[in-house]
Amino acid sequence: MITNTQKAHLALLGANIIYGANFLIAKGIMPDKMGPSALVLLRIIGASFMFWFIKQFVKEKVDTKDFKLLIVCGLLGISTNMLLFFHGLSLTSPIDASIIMTTTPVIVLVLSVFLLKEKITTNKYIGIIIGAIGAFLLVWFGKNSGGTSSFLGNLFVFLNACSYGLYLILVKPLMLKYKAITVISWVFLFGFIFVFPFGINDLLNTNFDAFTTNTYIAIAFVIIGTTFLTYLFNVYALNYVSASVNGSFIYLQPVLSFIMVSIYAFVLGHEEYAQDINLIKILSCFMVIIGVYMISKKSPLTPKEAKFMSVKKV
Repeated sequence: MITNTQKAHLALLGANIIYGANFLIAKGIMPDKMGPSALVLLRIIGASFMFWFIKQFVKEKVDTKDFKLLIVCGLLGISTNMLLFFHGLSLTSPIDASIIMTTTPVIVLVLSVFLLKEKITTNKYIGIIIGAIGAFLLVWFGKNSGGTSSFLGNLFVFLNACSYGLYLILVKPLMLKYKAITVISWVFLFGFIFVFPFGINDLLNTNFDAFTTNTYIAIAFVIIGTTFLTYLFNVYALNYVSASVNGSFIYLQPVLSFIMVSIYAFVLGHEEYAQDINLIKILSCFMVIIGVYMISKKSPLTPKEAKFMSVKKV
C-alpha cells in the first residue's frame, strides 16, 4: 500500500513533470498561434478565477496597509515575471529556459545579501559564483548557438528569474502573516491589472480560427496544469514532506526538459530542436545545479515560501 510520504513524492514528481513539459508546450503555440502577451493574459485570467473560487472558502481579511506591498508583488511576481518569461521562451530554447529558471534560489540569496544584509558562508559564496558562471555561459552562448537558442530570449528569461527572486523576498512577510491562498489570490488580481494593457490587443488580434484542438489543449495545460494543479500538488506534498524536499525537486526540471526536447527532436522529427542539446548547455546545467545545491543545502525554504514558489516556476 502506498504511504502518504510516497504519495507526496508522486505529487511533487507530477508537479515537476508539468513544469518541465510547460517549457516545450508553451513554446509550441508561441508566436505562430498566439502572442506571448495574449497567452500571459489568458493564464492570469484563468488562474485568478480558480484561485478566487478557492478563496471564497477561506475567510481572511487583509489589512489596508498591506495592499501597497501586494500591488508591488503583483507587478514583480506576476506581470513582469510572466511577460518576461513567455516572451523569452518564445524566442529561445526550452532547455535554455529551464536551466536559467533553476538559478532563482541563487538570485534570491544574492538579493537577500544586498537588501536584507543576510550573512552567507564561504560555501554559499562559491555556490553563487559557480551558478552565476553557468547562467552567464548559457545566456551569452545563446547568441552563437544553433537550434532555437537566442541571446535575447535567454536574457529575458534571466531577467524574469531576477524579478521573481525579488518578489520572493518582498512577499515573505505577507506569506508569514496570511494564508497562501489569500496572498496568491490578491497578487494574481493585481498582476492581471498590470498585464491587461499589454495583453488585450495581442489577444484581440489572435486568429482563433487557426486554432486546432491541440492548440486549445496546450492553452488549457498552461492555464490549469502549470498554475493550478501544480499549486495543489505542492500544497498536498508539504503536508507530508519537508520544504527542503519540495525545493530539491527543482533539479528535475532541466533534466525533464532535456528528455522531452530529445524526444521531440529525434523521435518526433522536429529537426529545429536537434541542435538545442550540446556540451555547453550540459555543462551550464551541471554548474547551475551544483551552485543551487551548495547555497540551499543548509537553508531550505520555509513551508510558506515553498507553497508560493510552487505556483509559478514558469
